[in-house]
Formats: sequence, structure tokens, C-alpha cells
Amino acid sequence: MTAKVAFLGLGVMGFPMAGHLQAKGCEVTVYNRTAAKAREWVNRHGGHMAATPAEAAKGAEFVAMCVGNDRDLAEVAASALSGMASGTVLIDHTTASADAARRIFGEAAAKGVSFIDAPVSGGQAGAENGKLTIMCGGEAGAFARAKPVMDCYGRAVTLMGGAGAGQLTKMVNQICIAGLVQGLAEGIAFAERAKLDPLLVLDVISKGAAQSWQMENRGKTMAERKFDFGFAVDWMRKDLGICLDEAKRNGASLPVTALVDQFYGDVQKAGGSRWDTSSLVTRL
Repeated sequence: MTAKVAFLGLGVMGFPMAGHLQAKGCEVTVYNRTAAKAREWVNRHGGHMAATPAEAAKGAEFVAMCVGNDRDLAEVAASALSGMASGTVLIDHTTASADAARRIFGEAAAKGVSFIDAPVSGGQAGAENGKLTIMCGGEAGAFARAKPVMDCYGRAVTLMGGAGAGQLTKMVNQICIAGLVQGLAEGIAFAERAKLDPLLVLDVISKGAAQSWQMENRGKTMAERKFDFGFAVDWMRKDLGICLDEAKRNGASLPVTALVDQFYGDVQKAGGSRWDTSSLVTRL
């Protein structure tokens, strides 16, 4: 596609996502808090870099963000909106609270800008391969306009409802992952205690009802105690905190999620803040 796109935030996810946009024919301007990362992106992919989100957003038809948390999001979105023209679309790929999404939706609407909250799932590999799952919240018309942009790095891009619905869906995603990873960790630890070959066990049970994405993509590395890739424990705790806060508001019961969040706290205390989330097995 051909469109002028600004991409704000070049972390492990944003860097390759912006690269796919440039490779698919978009005219991309990037911004990153650490300018060296933006220079590295331009050297690798072409395009342009800007000193501020507002500068990057100026003249762009679409502005995409992928930053750290609610606080970062509020700061970057405010700057981006100051440079955006009426009729343009702001897309947020940050995993943040539904409240933050609804707040920015209102701020964007006041400027005549459409907003889509669009958190992603699929990890670093999904971003690099352009095969992310993207769950979106916002108005149908804005989503239809923004979808071709997100299709550049997404294999499943779906509108889930109004503003905040994308973030709420991502919360469900993280709740499910937390329980799956803990179950997989317990299974591997049990196999080891039982003097079984954990890799052979995983190979066998992955052909049955126990199979999952986590087993296929993290089972072997968990058994080998390799955690130097993927989604960091610090970020998972941030996400689970968002889930638990939302559950307090809507009355949902999340006993397993709350327990796994505590287990991730144990991993942090053991020095595993930057380990992949599959490092839950270490505490067993």
C-alpha cells in the first residue's frame, strides 16, 4: 500500500512492525525516545526520522504508536495529536488500560482525529514475521481505513467493539497465557521429577489434547532453561496488573491470574525481570 505513516516507538515489537510498513510501500517516518534507535531503523529500512512525535505525525495520514505503558502512551499521544490533521487516524499498539484507550479516543475526537486501540499478540517473532494478531477497538469506519496499514504486519486484524474493546480483548489474551504457561511449567517440572525425558514427553503430548502455542513455541526452551528471548517478565507483570485492576472494576474473578502474577513476582526477585515469561518454570 502507499500511505504516509508515522511510527512512534521502536522497541522489540515496533522496530520490525515499522519495517514491514516501509517494505510494503508506505512512506514511513519514525520516532523513538532514544534517537540512536531511530537512526538505526532508517539506516536499515530507509524512510525518515523525527525528533518528536508531533514532528513525525505532521503530514501523516496514519500515526501508529507502540510504547511502554499508560504514562508513556499519554505523553506520546498528546504530542502526536498536536501534529495531526483532522481526518487522520491514530492507531495504538501499546498494551494499556481500557481507560487510557477511551481517554485518548475522546482527545482525538476533539481534534477530528479517529483513534483505534489495537494491542497485538504474537511476540517478537510475530512482529518480525509480520504475522501478529491485532485486536481492535474503535469506530467501524476508522477501522476500515486503518486495517490495510495493520495488515502490513498482522495476519488477523479484527474489530472487537468500541473504544477500549481492543485492550479488553488483550487482557483476555494475557489471562489465558498466564494459566497456560504455569500449567506447562508444572508439567515439565513434574516430568523431570518423575525421571522422564521432558523433551520426549512434550513431543508426545503435543500431539494430543494438551497441545498449545506455548507448548509448541516454549516447551523445548523451558526444558532447556533458555529464557533470553520473547516477552519479558516485567512486561507480563505490567499486563497482568492491568487485567487485575480491570477485574476489580467489572467484578470478574481471576484467582489463577492473581496467583501467577505473584509467581512472576518471585521470578523478578530471583533476577529474572528480563527473562522470557516461560521462566515461570525456574521457581519450581
